Amino acid sequence: MTKIEKTEQQWRDELTPEQYQVCRQQGTEPAFSGKYWDVKDDGVYLCSCCQEPLFDSGTKFDSGTGWPSFWAPVDEQGVATETDQAHGMIRTEVHCRSCGAHLGHLFPDGPADETGLRYCINSVSLELKSRDE
Repeated sequence: MTKIEKTEQQWRDELTPEQYQVCRQQGTEPAFSGKYWDVKDDGVYLCSCCQEPLFDSGTKFDSGTGWPSFWAPVDEQGVATETDQAHGMIRTEVHCRSCGAHLGHLFPDGPADETGLRYCINSVSLELKSRDE
């Protein structure tokens, strides 16, 4: 995997203001507002910043939270995690290993019959690529 490095100005120039706020400044889109929270289309979810494949639609599930939720990434090497202590909570942040984009958070309350994990991801950090493309 190639590590993508750009200046903050390059990211600002390439991303929408919402993408920049979420992906580069660890923001969060409001629940039930993102374009993928209720999508059931078949395909692969790519990083909206660098097009790295991150999640497969086959691992997406309805968590009831208002954000796209997945029980596993396409490749464990495609995502990285770190402890996030912002907002008075201790959570596990998920980001794209290739470009460092903030994707969302990881919680241990996913489907028990799968991994038991819930990758709670912001729609704005994703781009769905149909398998037909």
